Amino acid sequence: MTELITFKSSQENNKFEIVLDEGKQTFWATEQQIATLFNRNRTVISKHLKNIFIEQELIQDSVFAKFAHTANDGKSYDVNHYNLDVIISIGYRVKSKIATEFRIWTTNILKEHLTKGYSLN
Repeated sequence: MTELITFKSSQENNKFEIVLDEGKQTFWATEQQIATLFNRNRTVISKHLKNIFIEQELIQDSVFAKFAHTANDGKSYDVNHYNLDVIISIGYRVKSKIATEFRIWTTNILKEHLTKGYSLN
């Protein structure tokens, strides 16, 4: 089962929606979503992704998935998504207030799931 979870930063007025995949117990987000979350250009996020995998901080096959999305033109496209491990790793590399806030938020969400079996959005 999948659902959308919303993170709203107190530092900036942006809202970030990510897919919670309860079957795999992780969040999924695209490069563009991660860039928007951390208020960085997508090319910066791409560079961090490349370095995470080159340095073997994470193994790409275990933190990466393709999901089909229907674009405005009506066509379906496979879009790369990265799990929570990647988002947090990038957050440490970006080193911003919003990245720190996101890490704290995800930790609290995970604690809720562990203690209550669910989380409040």
